Amino acid sequence: MGVEVGGIFGLIILIADIWAIVKVLGSSASTGAKVIWILVILLLPVIGLIAWLVAGPK
Repeated sequence: MGVEVGGIFGLIILIADIWAIVKVLGSSASTGAKVIWILVILLLPVIGLIAWLVAGPK
């Protein structure tokens, strides 16, 4: 059962990260800020997503 739960959790994180990247690209932030946020989300999927939700471009 551990593999199934891990796979589902990974899929949820992937979907959430893609959603965050789409939101970053659609934001009014500068290009540099967008690139930095996308890199943070890609390199640190869970922590980057949480950081973006708390402090990201609105």
